[in-house]
Amino acid sequence: MLTRTREATVTFVRPFRLAELDAQQPAGVYRVVTDEEEILGLSMLAWRRVATALHVPAVEADGAAAQPARGPAQVFLVDPAGLEAALAADAAA
Repeated sequence: MLTRTREATVTFVRPFRLAELDAQQPAGVYRVVTDEEEILGLSMLAWRRVATALHVPAVEADGAAAQPARGPAQVFLVDPAGLEAALAADAAA
């Protein structure tokens, strides 16, 4: 079975909370890594998400290139629906 990993960044304009995190997180740009596996037996290529990870703390913007924030970093497995809901709430506020 084939697997793939996709990376993206998400931006929160305001502090936010996710159920998987102990504390409110500050506004910023966060790295999100999604692991997917191929769904076998279909007539077309399709992928199933198997894990979504949020890297905390946020990425610091330094000119044109984003740099990892100083200090310890942690990775949390998060519910993708909860992450999307938090992003939608941030955009709506």
